[in-house]
Amino acid sequence: MSEQSRSTSREAAIVEAFVHLSDTLVDDFDVIELLHYLTERYVEHGAVDDAAVMLAAPNGHLQAVAASTERSRLLELFELQNVEGPCLDAFRDGVVVSCDDLSVEHERWPTFATHAVEVGYLAVHSIPLKLRERVIGALNLLRAEPGAVDPADATVLRALADIATVGVLQERTIAGLGIQASGLELALTSRIRIEQAKGILAERHRISIDDAFALLRRHARHHGLRLTDVAVGVVERTINIVSPSDTETS
Repeated sequence: MSEQSRSTSREAAIVEAFVHLSDTLVDDFDVIELLHYLTERYVEHGAVDDAAVMLAAPNGHLQAVAASTERSRLLELFELQNVEGPCLDAFRDGVVVSCDDLSVEHERWPTFATHAVEVGYLAVHSIPLKLRERVIGALNLLRAEPGAVDPADATVLRALADIATVGVLQERTIAGLGIQASGLELALTSRIRIEQAKGILAERHRISIDDAFALLRRHARHHGLRLTDVAVGVVERTINIVSPSDTETS
């Protein structure tokens, strides 16, 4: 791809994300769905292979809330469990934290770096989600190959992180909570329901967790429903989602 084409792609990614954000910020806004949408945009942009988002709870502790794949979600949980890694550093210091080659970062992050390499990630670019001096979370951008993020790509990734920040803070405003408080309790409850629903669909249809999540989101979009509401319906057995393969064989 030529540099001009890449530049056009970068601009298109930002414009599309802003349009999606403006369409999303309504009374029944689903912050979890927005964050998942943005993780997909990171990967589709091509600068990274996976993306995951952490948000801070009222007590200041980070929680994993969205990821482009199950593998990246599990790595986020591993990072939180071991209290070590780039996303935590980015959140704590409020600055971008990058590593071009995790295979040589055993001194910096002895536990995280080793595990990240084991599951297939060799580079990371973590961005704090912040508005002025207030940091509300962090974003982990993961690459399967070593190397630095292109400066122009880094600008796009920073812009998308800002969009995620605006979305989260707007959700809190809509909920009447303001920036000082947090609507994260609802987001975390939603996340738990979504994880439960993914597990149910994966077992029911004998598919991967990633495919189960894609099925869940496809149903929500097709029927114009909130992702969280569909997840609750699956868990409570008020919504029955049939997989495409089941439809083809029936």
